[in-house]
Amino acid sequence: MPTSGSIAGSSSMNRRLFLTATGALSLGAALTACGGGDSGGGSASAAPVSRADIDKAMKTSTELTFWTWVPNIDKEIALFEKKYPAVKVKVVNAGQGTPQYTKLRTALKAGSGAPDMVQMEFQAIPTFTVTDSLLDLRPYGASALKSTFVDWTWSQVGGSGGEIWAIPQDTGPMGMLYRKDIFDEHGIEVPGTWDEFAAAARKLHKADPDVYLTNLAANQPAAWHGLLWQAGGKPYVSSGRSDIAVSVDDAVSRKLGGYWGTLAKEGVIGVEPDFTDGWYAALNKGKYATWLTGAWGPAFLSGSAKATAGTWRAAPLPQWDAAKPSAGNWGGSTTAVIRSTKNPIQAAVFAQFLNSDPAGARMFATEQFFFPATKALLADSAFLGDKPDFYGGQQVNQVFADISTKVDPSFQWPPFLDRVATDWTETVGKSLADRSDTVRALGSWQSRITTFAKSQGFTVKGG
Repeated sequence: MPTSGSIAGSSSMNRRLFLTATGALSLGAALTACGGGDSGGGSASAAPVSRADIDKAMKTSTELTFWTWVPNIDKEIALFEKKYPAVKVKVVNAGQGTPQYTKLRTALKAGSGAPDMVQMEFQAIPTFTVTDSLLDLRPYGASALKSTFVDWTWSQVGGSGGEIWAIPQDTGPMGMLYRKDIFDEHGIEVPGTWDEFAAAARKLHKADPDVYLTNLAANQPAAWHGLLWQAGGKPYVSSGRSDIAVSVDDAVSRKLGGYWGTLAKEGVIGVEPDFTDGWYAALNKGKYATWLTGAWGPAFLSGSAKATAGTWRAAPLPQWDAAKPSAGNWGGSTTAVIRSTKNPIQAAVFAQFLNSDPAGARMFATEQFFFPATKALLADSAFLGDKPDFYGGQQVNQVFADISTKVDPSFQWPPFLDRVATDWTETVGKSLADRSDTVRALGSWQSRITTFAKSQGFTVKGG
């Protein structure tokens, strides 16, 4: 039986993880309109709500609606309802990632049917703040929670004017899961740099043409963004409501594109779509010796590649500069409050309690196997000390907790992420799949994003 904070688990756990992981993989929703409304949603200058008003609201009979794809979240919600018995929360699964966001935007446009609170991935937040759809949580006491959460997650939920648009729930700092048995068989050391990784890729595939060091999925823009994040990329930098710098074809991006494009051209890495039957079979058969993934990956893999139990280990991603270790993030989500809610106090208190209450945060880590966003859990000896058999007794949570401290807090997302993701798949992703010129594909991606952004009324710098 897994102990507290374990990342191993049963097949039922794996099905739950698939739901969350696929939510984490999706790169967001459409921007059907930008502009409209006042700048910043009118909350930047809002006065703090008094303690007396909060206490009164939390004792008033209220029903809130929460859209979330998190399985079995009723257990965490029960903790909230126990503390605030006058407030009841109705859970609705409106889909995961993009399907939910599409329904949400439809409801917002119609002026009815939107929930009070919503599960929202970090990367989707700008898509909804640019349309003034989210409530700034500062007036409701959210600023006091800053020290509760890992610094980089707090910057992910913040606005340029200091707004707090959501409360972090889980994260996906990126690391490398690797097959120790395959490494040992071929005399491969865990690569500490990307140069060492490339050399190992060539060595392994030459020794055994049926095995690749890794697979960089040609359908996975989320992984690419995580790798770009680790490399120090700043692909999207927004200033104000309508100005954005787009840099997906700059020096950092070209370094990344040249590196992975070359390995793909040489045929020493796989490029097949991930989360498909073929990909699952490949993991179980030992076709891939590593998986570059978010911190949710270890639990997911333990249920998806059971035939390989005991052979896997975890390590940080290889580094571009070993003297300056860095990490990126792939996945994770938050709880946001919809600005149109008729019960802003209750909704804001719910969002804060759900993700900061110690018992609830621990439950997310042990029931849903989320990787924590709270500093307390990432320093908890029971969580860090877990030694799952699937990973040969390695303290994998400790590995990813250490990685989380290296994530750059300045990375930003664009307010039209679904278009960015589609364009990536049709340019950069296609170049990987075709084993063609990935660097040239970056230019096409840059051009497509720039054209779209301008068509939506943005002033674009770069490209």
